[in-house]
Amino acid sequence: MTVTLYTIFSIAVILFLTKIFGLTMRKWGLPSVLGCIIAGFLLGPALWEGVIPENGIFPLDGGVIKTFAEIGVLLVLFSAGLETNLGELKKMGVKATLIALGGVLVPLILGTVVGFIFIYPTTKNVFTAIFLGVIMCATSVGITVETLKELGKLKTEVGTIIVSAAIIDDVIGIIILTVFMSVAGSGDGISSPILSLINPSGNAVISVLWMLVYFVLAVVGGIGISKLFNHVVKKHPDTHRLPIYSLVVCFIYSVVAEVVFGVADITGAYIAGVVLSTNHRAAEYVDRKVAVPSYMLFGPIFFAHIGMQISFTGFTLDVIWLMLAFVIVAIASKIIGCSVTSKMLGYDNKDSLRIGIGMIARGEVALVVAQKGISAGLMDGSQLTIVVMLVLVSSVLAPILLKWLYKEKTENKKVA
Repeated sequence: MTVTLYTIFSIAVILFLTKIFGLTMRKWGLPSVLGCIIAGFLLGPALWEGVIPENGIFPLDGGVIKTFAEIGVLLVLFSAGLETNLGELKKMGVKATLIALGGVLVPLILGTVVGFIFIYPTTKNVFTAIFLGVIMCATSVGITVETLKELGKLKTEVGTIIVSAAIIDDVIGIIILTVFMSVAGSGDGISSPILSLINPSGNAVISVLWMLVYFVLAVVGGIGISKLFNHVVKKHPDTHRLPIYSLVVCFIYSVVAEVVFGVADITGAYIAGVVLSTNHRAAEYVDRKVAVPSYMLFGPIFFAHIGMQISFTGFTLDVIWLMLAFVIVAIASKIIGCSVTSKMLGYDNKDSLRIGIGMIARGEVALVVAQKGISAGLMDGSQLTIVVMLVLVSSVLAPILLKWLYKEKTENKKVA
């Protein structure tokens, strides 16, 4: 079988199994991305390496699959940017930002402590220890949104705060990832030839300042791009050229971010989405069109590729203890950080707890961050398993606890 046919066969198998397992997870009330990861795990080296000869059909791997996965993660973050409602963020801005900060700083600190207890003694690498805290910063509000919709609480103040804080939380988390990767400068996570020329000694301050230049230029350029898109929308509304131009912006922002400024390419994709989100009509149309290749092809391959990188090599009792500590601290730290901040802002105990629990779910962003850590040599396959376990446990707990909290309130009213 030629390389081309082998790749086509690999994609066919990945798409089939990710769909089957994704539908199964959704039927069980879990995120479909977990099914995609499981499918990738079943196809990858963790099960098949050493069992089937190296030139056999399995394990599925290869440079083309990796390229498809990279496009997939860019589309996931680009879509997240398109769905960002800047107006909603402004309305709930101060409260949501403070809650998001609480939900980022507490996990970052406690996650770093876990890293120094479990990882630093072995690796003697400060960055690998801190990276656990960086992963814990992420929040995925998709499951929470669906739960609040089902309960009829999405449009309440608490529901709006949770959604707004989660969006800001992800923005802060991506910025932290960008700064961290720029300072860590490990592996092939972020490679910037221009930054290497400007800053050959790897001075952290220069790296961060150069990164800030990117954000300034991205915003200034974004204003011009937004105006240009407004003009295109007026002349050619709902035409195929809009999503094509949008993808051009997304990919250019991503490439320039990483190659020129040493900023994570996913950050560039996210900012491109936010820039285009300012025109709501165009953003909705583009998001619908971009969702098709993302949902049907690139997204499943990206999440399956994560599963393919899970490895039992070096999976010892120490890793199991790390997994337990990581999952417990990641969930508890979000609840503590967001609930305490909410209480300080004047919310009662019940609403503060609801906000905290509404922020515990982890999903795509946590997996994206972990993926970047593997590329940079800050994580290995066995440690990726702890992130997958966090996504699974938090995705199950969030809707159960939210339903319990709101159900308790309803029952109390009936008794009264």
